[in-house]
Amino acid sequence: MNNTFKESLQDKNTFSVTWELVPGRGAREKAQEEVIALAEQAAQDGRIHALTITDNPGGRPAISATSLGMEIFKLGIEPLVHFTCKDKNRNQIEAELYAMDRNQVRNLLVMTGDYPVSGFKGRPKPVFDLDPVHVLELISGMNQGLENHKPGDFFAGAVVSPFKAAEAELMAQYYKLKKKIDKGANFIVTQLGYDARKFHEVLQFIKNYNPEVSVIGNIYILPFGAGKMMNSNQLPGCVVTDKLLAELDHERTAEDKGKGARLLRAAKMYAFMKGMGFDGVHLGGHNIKYEDVKYIIEKGEELSDDWRRFIPEFDYAQPDGFYYYEKDLNTGLNTGKPVNRTSLPPDYPVDFNYRLMRFFHEIFFTPGKNLYPVMQNIYSGVKDPRKHGFEHFLKVIGNDCKDCGDCALLDLAYLCPMSQCPKNQRNGPCGGSYDGWCEVRPGEKKCFWVKVYAMLKAYNEENRLEDLYIPPVNWDLYQTSAWYNYYTGRDHSAAQKQTI
Repeated sequence: MNNTFKESLQDKNTFSVTWELVPGRGAREKAQEEVIALAEQAAQDGRIHALTITDNPGGRPAISATSLGMEIFKLGIEPLVHFTCKDKNRNQIEAELYAMDRNQVRNLLVMTGDYPVSGFKGRPKPVFDLDPVHVLELISGMNQGLENHKPGDFFAGAVVSPFKAAEAELMAQYYKLKKKIDKGANFIVTQLGYDARKFHEVLQFIKNYNPEVSVIGNIYILPFGAGKMMNSNQLPGCVVTDKLLAELDHERTAEDKGKGARLLRAAKMYAFMKGMGFDGVHLGGHNIKYEDVKYIIEKGEELSDDWRRFIPEFDYAQPDGFYYYEKDLNTGLNTGKPVNRTSLPPDYPVDFNYRLMRFFHEIFFTPGKNLYPVMQNIYSGVKDPRKHGFEHFLKVIGNDCKDCGDCALLDLAYLCPMSQCPKNQRNGPCGGSYDGWCEVRPGEKKCFWVKVYAMLKAYNEENRLEDLYIPPVNWDLYQTSAWYNYYTGRDHSAAQKQTI
C-alpha cells in the first residue's frame, strides 16, 4: 500500500509538510475529539503529508500515540507516531511495533523521550532499556524479517538538536546522529530552535554524511508564554534566546496579541528552509487551527523565492555558542569548512580520577599487553561470576556502579551511563541538555556526554566516539562480575577485542 508521507520525501518536486498534534490525557475527552476533528480537516484538504502524534509529552501520561495513529490512518491520512524509549522495555517495544505493522501505522519518529515526571500515585520508574540507536536497529531488523518473521514495512526517522552552545554537546549530538543514520534512520527532524545558521549547519552536516537521508526542519508557532518557558529551560531542548523573547514580548502588545507576527515568523522559516534545501517542515504549536497551518504553507510558498532576505531576522545565536562550520560573512550562514576544534579547550575539567583510571586500565585491560594475559588466565578459572565483592566495592566508590555486568567504562572515558546518565544513554546524549547541563538535573549535574567528550578530548581521543556503537545491556549478566564478563568474552566488548 502507498505511503504518501514516504513518497513526499522521496519526490524531489514535493516539499513535505507534517503537523504535530498533542492528544492529551484521557480516552474520550475534548482533547482527543479535537485531534480527530483536526485530522479530518487535514485529510480532506490534502496539503499535509503526515500528522505527527506525541508520545506522553513532558513525561506525563497521555492516550497511546499508537492507538490514535490507527484511528487517524482510517481517516485517509498518514500518521507519524513519536516512538520513545522512556516507558517500555525492549520486549514491549517489539510487541508494539508488531501491532503497528499489523494496523499499517508505518511512519515512526524515534526519540529518547522526555524524562518521566508524573503518573499514578507519583513519579513512574523510567525504563530507557533501549536508546534510539538500538530501536532503529531493531526496526531495520524487523523490516528485513527479524528471526524469520515476515518483513515489516516501517519508515523510520530520528531527531537531532543542532541548538547546542557547547562544543561537547554539539559534537556528541552529531556523533549520535551518524549512528542513527547508520542503523536505519530514513529522515531526520530537527529539535526546536530559531537560529537560521544552525538550521543550515545541520542540513549541511547530514547531506555531507548521507545525501539520501531526508531532512525536516522544525517550525514551532511561538507565543510569548511558551517562549518564556523555553527561555528559562522549562521545556528541555527547546532554545529561545533573550533577544527572541524580547521580540515576542513586544509583539504581544499588538491588537491581535502577536498572533499575526508569530504566524508570519513561521511562514518565513518555511520559506528559508525550503530555499536552503530542506526536504520538508514539521509544524507545531499549542491551540493551532487548520486555518493557521494553511496560512503558513501558502505564505511560506509565496516568500520562498526570496528566502535569503529573511536570514538576518533569524540571527539568534546563543552567547559564545559553538558552530560546526565557519561562518559565511556574505550570507550570514555557513561555509563548507568545519571549525578547527583542536585549539578549543575541553568543556569540562579532567579530574584525577580519570587520569588514575587511564593508568590502571592501560595495565590491566588492554588486550595482549601488560597484565591483561595474567588477568585473563585468572578469570578463566573463576567458577562463580557472582562473587565480585572487591570489584563491586571499587566501582561503587569510583563510579556509583549499578552492577549491570555489561560495563561501558572502557568505552566512555571510565564514566558509567547506567549510573551517571538518568536516561542510561549508551550511544550519545538525549536532546534535553542545556548549556552543558543535564536535562534532569540542570544547574546541578553536567551532561554525562559532555564529560565523556571533554575527558577524551584532553587526550585527543574524542573522535573515538564517532564510530563507537554500544549494544543494549544484556540483563543475563546483571549482578555478575563485569571483569569476569570482559576477560571471558561474555560482554559487549568481546567483538571489539577480536578486532584489536
